[in-house]
Amino acid sequence: MRKAIIFLTALLLVGCGPQSDSKSNLQYVDPHIGGMGHLLHPTRPNVQLPNQMIRMHPLRADYLDDQISFFPLTMISHRKGELFGIMPYVGSISDEKWDIRQTYDHDLEIVHPYYYSTYMIDSDIRVEFTPGSKAGYFRFTFPEKGNRIIKLQTNHEGKWKINPDNSVSGVESFYGMKAYVYAEFGQEGKSYLNEVVLYEFTEEEDRLVDFRYGISFISVEQAKDNMADEIPIWDFEALENKGEDAWSDKLGQIQVRGGSDAQRRTFYTSLYRCYERMVNINEDGRYYSSYDHNVHVDDRDFYIDDWVWDSYLAHHPLRTLLDPTAEADMLQSYVNMYEQYGWMPQFPLLYRDDPAMHGFHSTIVFLDAWRKGIRDFDIEKAYEGMRKNALEATMLPWRNGPKCVLDDFYRENGFYPALKPGEIETIEEVHSFEKRQSVAITLAHSYDDWALAEMAGELKKTEDYKYFTGEATNYRNLYRPDKKLMWPKDSIGEWIDIDPKFDGGPGGRDYYDENNGYTYAWQAQHDIHGLIKLMGGREEFITNLDQLFREDLGRRKWQFWAKFPDATGLVGQFSMGNEPSFHIPYLYNYAGEPWKTQKRIRFLLDVWFQDNIFGIPGDEDGGGMTAFVVFSSMGFYPVSPGLPVYSIGSPVFEEISIKLDNGKTFTIQAHNCSKTNKYIQSANLNGETLSRPWFTHDDILNGSTLELEMGPYPNKQWGASINAAPPSKVILNSSKKGSENEI
Repeated sequence: MRKAIIFLTALLLVGCGPQSDSKSNLQYVDPHIGGMGHLLHPTRPNVQLPNQMIRMHPLRADYLDDQISFFPLTMISHRKGELFGIMPYVGSISDEKWDIRQTYDHDLEIVHPYYYSTYMIDSDIRVEFTPGSKAGYFRFTFPEKGNRIIKLQTNHEGKWKINPDNSVSGVESFYGMKAYVYAEFGQEGKSYLNEVVLYEFTEEEDRLVDFRYGISFISVEQAKDNMADEIPIWDFEALENKGEDAWSDKLGQIQVRGGSDAQRRTFYTSLYRCYERMVNINEDGRYYSSYDHNVHVDDRDFYIDDWVWDSYLAHHPLRTLLDPTAEADMLQSYVNMYEQYGWMPQFPLLYRDDPAMHGFHSTIVFLDAWRKGIRDFDIEKAYEGMRKNALEATMLPWRNGPKCVLDDFYRENGFYPALKPGEIETIEEVHSFEKRQSVAITLAHSYDDWALAEMAGELKKTEDYKYFTGEATNYRNLYRPDKKLMWPKDSIGEWIDIDPKFDGGPGGRDYYDENNGYTYAWQAQHDIHGLIKLMGGREEFITNLDQLFREDLGRRKWQFWAKFPDATGLVGQFSMGNEPSFHIPYLYNYAGEPWKTQKRIRFLLDVWFQDNIFGIPGDEDGGGMTAFVVFSSMGFYPVSPGLPVYSIGSPVFEEISIKLDNGKTFTIQAHNCSKTNKYIQSANLNGETLSRPWFTHDDILNGSTLELEMGPYPNKQWGASINAAPPSKVILNSSKKGSENEI
C-alpha cells in the first residue's frame, strides 16, 4: 500500500514547482530520460547510492524492450556487463519456465534513484529493490496460487553454493578477477543446484519473499560482513529510507527557482546521472585492486570506473565544485593505481585499465583540481606518473604500454604522421580498427602537455615547464589556413588530400576520432586565443564558428551516420551528442560575441535535452554528457579544465544556489529569465558591475552572488571588448597557502 501511495504522489508532484524542502528535488528525477539511444547506447535506469558500487537496473535492450532477462546484483563497470543475477517465476521446476524472459508493463514500473519496482504481467509478480553501498535488498510479491520460484545465476564463469542455513554464496570470475556474493532468503525454501540455483517456495507459504545480499571483491566472508553491516535486520523500508536521504542530500546541494517543469526534470535527472561513477570499492578498510592483484589495507576510499576521455571535460570539474573531498580521493586512487600498475591509467575500470579512446587526460584533471584548491593527494607521485605517460607511453589509441616509433616521430616533429588513403599500415602496434587518429592525437596531447607544463610550473620544475610548454603548441602544426581546419600530414610533412567531412574510415579514425574535421577544428581549449590568431583574428574566428552550425553534411544523413554514428545531435556539422563538442558553443565568449553563446546554449538545451526517453542526443557515458547539462543549465561552463575560470552562458532558471563544502553558497540570479528572455543585458558580481562573460573558481568559493539582467534581444556590447574575453593563461602564486589568483 505504501508503494502505491508513493507512486500516485510522484505522479501528482511531477507538475509541481520546487518546494522549500530540498528533498522535493527527488520528484524531478526520471531515470527513463534518455532510455532510447538515438543511434548508440541508451541510458539505464540505475538504482544505486551516489558513487557506490551496487548498481542495479533491469537487464533489457532499452526502454522500448518490454521484456526483462533478469535483475543483476550489480554491474561490473559502466556498460561493461553485470555480475550475478536474480529472477522470480511462477510454475514448476521441471517445466523450465525459469529460462525465459518476462514481460513487464512500462506504466507499472517505478524508478527512483533509491528504489525500483516493476510488475511482471504474465506471472503477476511484483519485484522491488533498494540498494546499499555494497549490499542490496530485493522483495518479491507472488500471486496467491502457484509455486514460487527464484532463479540465481552467474553471467561469467562461476558457481553458487547452497548453505544449510537458508543462505547461498557464490563466486564469479571475469576478466582476470573475481566477485563474491553472500545472500539470504527471508523465508525457507527448497533449493536445487544445477547450471543455476533455483529456490522453490510452496503455495502454503507467504506470498512475500525477501532476499538480501552483500557483494565483495575480496572474499565471501567479506561479502557476508558487507551485508550484515548494511542490512542487519529484515527491514526493506529502513534501507530504502537511508537511500532516499542520501540522494536528498546530493540533489539538495543545488537549488533552483523558476524554469519549467521539463527543465527541472532534465536538470535534476542530469545531476543524478553524475553520481553513477566513479564508485568506491573500499570494504571495511580494505580493497582489492586489479592493478596489482592484491588486497590493500587503506582506510581511504578507493574509486574505480572512470572514462577520463569522456569525464575530464565537465564531469570531473563538476565534482571538483560539488564534492572536492570525493574528488581528492578519486585522484589519490589514480595515484595508487599508477604505483600498483606502472602507468597512469586512462580508463580505470574495475578489472583493468582500459586504454580506450586517446590522450592522457588525467593530467588535465590533476591540474584542474590542484588549481581549484584540492591538494589532498600525492602530487609528486601523480606528477611522476603524468610525466612517465607523456614521455614513455605510446600515444596510440586503445593501447597500453611503451612508446613506439610513431611516438618518437611526434616528439621530434611536433605532429602524429598520417597515412594516405589506401596506404598500408606498417606499424604493428596500431590498432586494426582504431587506426592512428593522427590529428586527434596531436591535438589531445598538445592539451595534455600544456597541463603537464602548467603543473611543472606549479611544482617549480623549470626544465619540464619549458619543454612541455613548447610541446603544447604542437596543435598549430596541423592547422591548414586555406581549409580553416586541422588537417593530417604525412611523414614528410605534406598535407594529405582528404574530404574532412567524410574521409578516414569508420568514425574518421585514420585522422580524427568519432567525429570529423569540423569538430576537431576547435580542439585547443588550452590556447583559445592562440587558435583565434591562427584562424586570422576574431572576425574570421566568428565566421568559421557560425559556419560550423550551418555547414551541410554534403550527403544524406543515413550515409553520414553509417560512418559517424557517434556524431549525433547535429546542428550543421556541430555534434551535440559527443564530448569533443561541449566547449564549442562557449567559444563566442572569447571572440567578442557572448550573445551568440547565449543563443546557442539555450537552443541546444531546448532541442537536444528534453525530458523524455529521447532526451540525450548521444552516449551519456555515466555522467560525462549530463555534467554538461548541469553546468549549462546553471549558466556557466569550464571551457578549459586546468584554468580556474568559467565562461558564462544563459541560465535556464531565475535563481540557482550551490551549497559549498566550505559552508558558503554561490548564487546566480537571472532576473526576468524565461524561454524568450535568454540574452544577458547586464551583470553584477557582488554588487559590482561585471562587463566580462566569465568569473573565477575563487568567486564561487567566496560565496559570491552573480546577478544577470535578462531580456529578449541580445545586448551585443556586453562582454564584447577584447579585454573582456576569458583568459587562456593563469598565473598562480602558490608559495603561500590561501594566496590570491592573478588572472
